Amino acid sequence: MHREHTKVVTIGGCQIGGGSPVRIQSMTNTKTEDVEATVKQILELEEAGCEIIRCTVPTQEAAQALAKIKQQIHIPLVADIHFDYRMAIAAMENGADKIRINPGNIGGRERIGAVVEAARKRQVPIRVGVNSGSLEKELLKKYQGVTAEGLVESALDKVRMVEAFDYDNLVISIKSSDVNMCVRAHELLAQQTRYPIHVGITEAGTLYSGNIKSAVGLGIILYQGIGDTIRVSLTGPPVEEIKSAKMILKTLGLRRKGVEVVSCPTCGRTEIDLIGLASQVEQMVQDMPLNIKVAVMGCPVNGPGEAREADIGVAGGKGVGLLFRRGEIIKKVPESEILGCLKEELLHWKE
Repeated sequence: MHREHTKVVTIGGCQIGGGSPVRIQSMTNTKTEDVEATVKQILELEEAGCEIIRCTVPTQEAAQALAKIKQQIHIPLVADIHFDYRMAIAAMENGADKIRINPGNIGGRERIGAVVEAARKRQVPIRVGVNSGSLEKELLKKYQGVTAEGLVESALDKVRMVEAFDYDNLVISIKSSDVNMCVRAHELLAQQTRYPIHVGITEAGTLYSGNIKSAVGLGIILYQGIGDTIRVSLTGPPVEEIKSAKMILKTLGLRRKGVEVVSCPTCGRTEIDLIGLASQVEQMVQDMPLNIKVAVMGCPVNGPGEAREADIGVAGGKGVGLLFRRGEIIKKVPESEILGCLKEELLHWKE
């Protein structure tokens, strides 16, 4: 099921599915009970581009904190629930815009029903989440271990548990740290449901390995038209997840928001400090409200061509740089002036 045809679900005023933009999510790593710290982190994530935020709710105090948190933020707030169905109800009573549960670990039919009724009363979407680490013993035995087929069967089984109460305001997520398995599972799931799908490579790892695994896995999944929301799961500051998610979406052409910097890998022909220059340019443009491509190239072989194709670009020579605007050379400047000239052009850019 291509994302253009998935069911539309509204999370606190933010629409997902049905061809809506792929939304970027993250999760706080503060104690939710600490309202001040949690709000501070969410506001930082908002500024970085986060569109939906999830907080863990393991206690009544955490559930009650949601009401205070929600008053001070500007994006939908999702409550992450495990084991205790009462936390799901309390989270919704305190304003959660969506809840994430695994119906298989919050109790029997009666408890699932209580959660669904609370969601129905407030029209709160439920994200049914299944991870490879929580696959049921029966499915592990059936498939002789954790498999994509087992993940999908588990997820759809949990969906049916909620649908049994005549409720279909649902989102599905199936996650694994195994990239190939995760890709296969999403391909299978998309063939069998029209609910919006939240995608991610769970427990992906540190900033280095996690970014590579997430870019590969999410890239393959999203390129196939699968996925309505994403989270890049990294062992690091949550704001890094947002930066990575934005770059993945921009690379796939699913977002054109912000300045895209392209730069060459350098070689023996490079006559300027291109590595330093490219890093400075990337830092300089990250908060500029422009939707353009900037090329930072290091030599006269491919440099001029790449610079011409960008909206604005630099092609390095021996201690100098040619500055291009919309394919035309506008000036030649010493290496020491390249960054300043480029900044001046960007500050006065008219799209």
